[in-house]
Amino acid sequence: MRFQLLGPLALADGPDTVVLQPSKPANLLAALLLNANSTVSAEYLQRAVWGEEQPATARAALQTCVLRLRRLFAKHGVTGTAIEAVPGGYRITAEPPTLDLLGFRDQVRRAAGLDRDPEAELHALRDALALWQGALLANVRSEVLHRDEVPRLAEERLRAVERVCDLLLGLGRCGEALVDLWTATRVYPGHERFHEQLIEALYRTGRQSQALAEYRRVKGFLLEELGVDPSPSLRRLELSILRGEDLGSAGPDASRVIRGETVHLPAAAAAAPASSAAVPVTTPAAAVPAGGASAVAPTGGAALAPAAVSGVGPVPAVPHFTGRTAEAAALAARLTEPAAAGPEDHRPLTVLVSGAPGIGKSALAQHVARLVRDAFPAGQLLVRMTRADGEPRTADEVAAEVALALREPGEGRALLILDDVVDADQVRPLLPPVSADGPEPAVVVTSRMGLGGLIATHGGWVQRLTAFTAAESYALLLATLGAERVEAEPRAARRLAVLCGHFPAALRILTARLLTRPGLRLADAVDWLGDDPLARLTLTDSPDHSVTGLFDRALDRLDPRLSEAFTHLAQGPPELLADRGPEDEGPVPEAVREQLADAGLLEDGPPGPYRIHDLLRAHVRRTARIRDRRTEKV
Repeated sequence: MRFQLLGPLALADGPDTVVLQPSKPANLLAALLLNANSTVSAEYLQRAVWGEEQPATARAALQTCVLRLRRLFAKHGVTGTAIEAVPGGYRITAEPPTLDLLGFRDQVRRAAGLDRDPEAELHALRDALALWQGALLANVRSEVLHRDEVPRLAEERLRAVERVCDLLLGLGRCGEALVDLWTATRVYPGHERFHEQLIEALYRTGRQSQALAEYRRVKGFLLEELGVDPSPSLRRLELSILRGEDLGSAGPDASRVIRGETVHLPAAAAAAPASSAAVPVTTPAAAVPAGGASAVAPTGGAALAPAAVSGVGPVPAVPHFTGRTAEAAALAARLTEPAAAGPEDHRPLTVLVSGAPGIGKSALAQHVARLVRDAFPAGQLLVRMTRADGEPRTADEVAAEVALALREPGEGRALLILDDVVDADQVRPLLPPVSADGPEPAVVVTSRMGLGGLIATHGGWVQRLTAFTAAESYALLLATLGAERVEAEPRAARRLAVLCGHFPAALRILTARLLTRPGLRLADAVDWLGDDPLARLTLTDSPDHSVTGLFDRALDRLDPRLSEAFTHLAQGPPELLADRGPEDEGPVPEAVREQLADAGLLEDGPPGPYRIHDLLRAHVRRTARIRDRRTEKV
């Protein structure tokens, strides 16, 4: 049994939730839970239940409320949690697994200890915020609690949201930050830090006019509603945008990740000229300086100086990376083997990791980069080849940013990960030696496309990924959900993996949903997921993280004729994927099937038959049914 405070006051038992009706015992329970594991004075409890004007019999009535709560606990099978009468008042005991408020605070504390790993810290904070289920104590009618306690709890949440947006900005994921910040700035119009983050995110994504318009909007609100000017940090940010300056690092106390480690910048680095600005990795709540501080490589450390752009940054860690043992070992060996003698020494080693959307290409590349970081003393960079909206970045734009990031050659080699490459033309300008003064970087390309033309003209090695094996899927569930939960229901765990098609992205989304419901039995999750896998494989607080969204974005990249051919194949019988389809079904030419396989949408191919992943086939058929129903209504 779990108490829920972060929303309507409720009792939850696995998937079953009982929302308490507004009453004086509900007021009492909320007051005790808000101060769990501490003695709460009888006087304060009386004010929480009845307000400042209390009846003469309040003390006796308080005892009656306690008895009613104890009967309520017995009715709903609450065990292990009791309301104790102690000298001076009452106390209720709870732990993070039994009270969402304590679970939230525990997750926030855990996130604070992960400041050396921004990706892990971000993941932990997202988990913490997922515990909030709506308007705080909406069913508790206590003026005292809403006056004294609710604002404090809301502030705890706002600090966590601020930190999430700081991390997203620091990691270069400004598009994701915008989703949270548009909402936050409208709900909290007087919260200047959210506006500052929003303006920064807009500017870093190339939307200068929108950033300035947002500054004017918040300035007008502050003057009209409060009669004050924007904060100095907001005014400095506006000035930097008007000047077209690089914002640089987040400030002298910022941290940046170098070769997978967080390093606090020395004072000398903070004082460096703004012309050598570097990309931020984390953006603290402090004000952004007008010109932006720069980051220089520490002596004896990594020489990569990330550019002041959102598309280039350090290689993040991959939490709970499992599976791909053989692929990771092969890729690591390829990246660390000595270069062959001859003229090809002057061309960077190129490795292509390809496969279907959501198959885990980026995760494998980033994981291996961490494994082999000692082989690349000049550092490692992750270069995002598409924007947050999925649009490809131009080759010239990326080449300029990479050249800026590598402007300070260091000893040894560097490693570049060109992530989510759309076509070979994006990559070719980056493959010639970037600097004649030092060793050329090794390049790992991740792409849904096969990029055979690039391999033919520039050489390289290809690692093609497919779905997980059953053992790898089970290992992922163990790593993310914990051995105790998975091994208690191994058959259900394996069934969940099958329903996900052993597809890494689907498994990740599923485990994220299950982690937010620790009381849900895996056997019950099998029935729940099996009813409609595509609808359930989405994160409700982050709709962009869904299997259907992933497939939609992949199909949107296709030429319309290829998209039409793929829809025909997915809706038709398996014979359509054979080398010679039945004439009455209108077979898709082999050249078209090869293009679809090259795009990662068909698996295998000659000499055996092609295949479409079950989830992808189901998605196409579901989309077609929805489209047909809409057409019929029209």
